[in-house]
Amino acid sequence: MKELLEKMLGIANAAGSIIMEVYQNNYEVEFKEDLSPVTKADQASHAVIIREINGLSQRYPVLSEEDVKGFTGWQPGGFYWLVDPLDGTKEFISENGEFTVNIALIKNDTPVLGVVTAPALGVAYVAAQGLGAFKVDIKGQYQRIRVSNKARDSDGLRVVSSRHHHTAELEAWLTRLKNADIRPVGSSLKFCLIAEGLADVYPRFGPTGLWDTAAAQVIVEEAGGVVETMEGGPLRYGDPSQVINPSFVVWGSRPC
Repeated sequence: MKELLEKMLGIANAAGSIIMEVYQNNYEVEFKEDLSPVTKADQASHAVIIREINGLSQRYPVLSEEDVKGFTGWQPGGFYWLVDPLDGTKEFISENGEFTVNIALIKNDTPVLGVVTAPALGVAYVAAQGLGAFKVDIKGQYQRIRVSNKARDSDGLRVVSSRHHHTAELEAWLTRLKNADIRPVGSSLKFCLIAEGLADVYPRFGPTGLWDTAAAQVIVEEAGGVVETMEGGPLRYGDPSQVINPSFVVWGSRPC
């Protein structure tokens, strides 16, 4: 698993290099059927990741946000790759640097390996089941990370939230917290900040894709945190025909 994790980090970094070439030059913004934006950076990153994953000696199907219809399916009890070639396209377009490349390996219905890279920020987060979670700097140095483990009923919890999805449900949920410090952050970096102890909780109401959460979920869990639905159950990935997650919350601590 450690060797595979290093290979996935290399693939994500290669995709990130392609993304940055687009980011630093002129590009056009198009829109998908659901009106979400897409650029040639999303598509170029997808092409690099698919090519490299398909070149591995052990082949698993790939479900990518940029080619959902191309997913060939998987066998129950087997593996598949779950990829977001560019998570945070709106952040990419607004040029705030808070976009990521997400690659996860799913076994049965659970993510067991995850890589999240932020190419504009020069940082990556990686984890695999049983190996722990790590932050990787621009020099390739690994640093083990852990969640804050701050009690869920503490005063002044540090909350990360989406820049673009503020809902009435979120407002109601936040009223349960005492003196929360709320910080908007883009993409799966919200999970990663919790994994390294720089934030305490991330509530999310509204739709997200399986590819938005899987890689970062492994990182949070291996760092000691919890990712759960609003009803308290785990996020599951065993039915890729249902690509939308339920509402969920990421905690940097376990229940008391």
